[in-house]
Formats: sequence, C-alpha cells, structure tokens
Amino acid sequence: MPATAGAQSANSVLFVGNSFLFAFGSPVRFYRADTVTDLNSEGIGGVPALFKSFADQAGLTYDVFLETRGGVGLDFHLENKRGTIGKRGWDTVVMHGFSTLDASKPRDPAKLIETSRQMGEFIRQHSPAVQLYLMATWPRADQVYPATGAWAGQTPEAMGRDIRTAYDRAAAAARAKAVIPVGDAWNRAMRAGVADPNPYDGVTAGTMNLWTYDNYHASVYGYYLEALVIFGQLTGRDPRSLGENECSGFELGLSNAQVAALQQVAFDELAAGGLMSPSPLVVPLRTPPDRCVAQR
Repeated sequence: MPATAGAQSANSVLFVGNSFLFAFGSPVRFYRADTVTDLNSEGIGGVPALFKSFADQAGLTYDVFLETRGGVGLDFHLENKRGTIGKRGWDTVVMHGFSTLDASKPRDPAKLIETSRQMGEFIRQHSPAVQLYLMATWPRADQVYPATGAWAGQTPEAMGRDIRTAYDRAAAAARAKAVIPVGDAWNRAMRAGVADPNPYDGVTAGTMNLWTYDNYHASVYGYYLEALVIFGQLTGRDPRSLGENECSGFELGLSNAQVAALQQVAFDELAAGGLMSPSPLVVPLRTPPDRCVAQR
C-alpha cells in the first residue's frame, strides 16, 4: 500500500521529463491522452500512454500521470514544478534529464547527477517508499554525425555509453531503484540490424529508423521501443508476452514483424542486464481491426 495518505492508487506512476517522454515529432504525442493524466493539462498521451496500453493489455492496473516540458532537464522541474509534483504521493516515479546531459555544457554529467539527487530527496518527502527510476536516454544522430555535434566523429554506441555511465552515477546519487536502459536498447537494435544506425546516409531496406525527421527525437518505432523497455522494467513482464498482435503497435501502423522485432530487442536488453527472465509467450489471437478501441 502507499506510504502516504496522498497516494490514491496502489499502482500510481508519475513520469517526469521532456519531449523524449511526450513524444515530440510523432503521433505518439497525443496518443490515447484520455487514458493518462497530464498534470500540465496539455492533452499529452505520449510514452506514458503507450505504457498504460501495454499494462492494460497485460491485465495490470496502473494510474499513470505525466509532468513534461520540452527542451529541459530536471533543474526546470525542480525550479518550477515542485507544487505540481508534490501535490500527492507516488508509488513509482520515472524521470530523466536533458538528452546531452547538460544543455549548456554537453557531455558534462554534473547537473544531471546533482538534480537527480535533489529530485529524489524532494519526492521522498511526500513518498518515502517510492520506487524511483532514472531513464537513460538514447543517442542522438544529430550529435554524432554532423561536425557540430557534441559527439562528432564518434558513434551512437559511444554516445549511448557516455549517457548510460552518467545515469548510473545519477541513479546512485538519487538512491534510485534502477536505470531503465532505453538508450542501451536503441544501440542493441542497431547492432542487431533491426534499426539503421545512420539516418544521414539513408535507411537500409528492412530496417527501422528510430529517429524522426530531425535526427534528434524518436520516430514511432523509437518511442514504441522506449515504452516496451519501460513496461518490462516496471512490471517485470516479458515484453514479448504482449505478442505481435499488440494493439497499440497496430494502431500506430507498425507491422507484426516490426512489433515482434522491437519486443525482442526490449527483452534482450532487459535480460542482458539481469533485469528479466524469459516468460512463457502469450500471443493474442488474431482479432478484428477495432480490437483496440474496445479496450479503452
């Protein structure tokens, strides 16, 4: 049960972040916004709504909330959104910082580490028993391939490793339960040939481009993979158990093969980190195209 009287559900989840959570650059941004609570009243569904959809399909009950603002790190939320975040207690909080670690000092982890510590302390004032997670974000093609990028001349793999190292340090400072390995899953998808690693030279046939048009934010594929990794981490469920007929993938225009491939990548990454064991696959029966509407 919740540790504070303010917590209203045994499974309340708050997502705190920026456009990497509200899904800028894709139709995921306003997807199923009626199934989650946007604390800023901006009509966002985003990755939290995808998580909610996966959980519902798995027969799990979560009350999902989000507090997001584009182009910011955790410092913004600490300075401007304490009243919003602290209105009630939370059972689980997922949060992340700016995509280059520090907007004004790219590659410097100091701000992420310190603001993660501060946010962890603040959240525990209202929710002493909170399950706190940091989400390691993905490498940005626009920071790797152009000469002006902060990781110019390196690879998405290298940027992803730097980001993950910083989040490991931030998680220790915040006393977080774990780091959700979203960026690691992106790199795994590229190593496995599921996703193309360089959108600047075209996308290889049969692969997916995890980035959207700006080579910065995610495409539908990228956000879908992000949500699968979060789902597996928070619930302990094998993402593959959702099956290739998973309804949000259908609604967002992914093929069965693409859904299955991204589920496999999410599982492989979580299993590689010792975060998950294989579960028996529960593949839904093929159903009519309106199957998702009926589940709302």
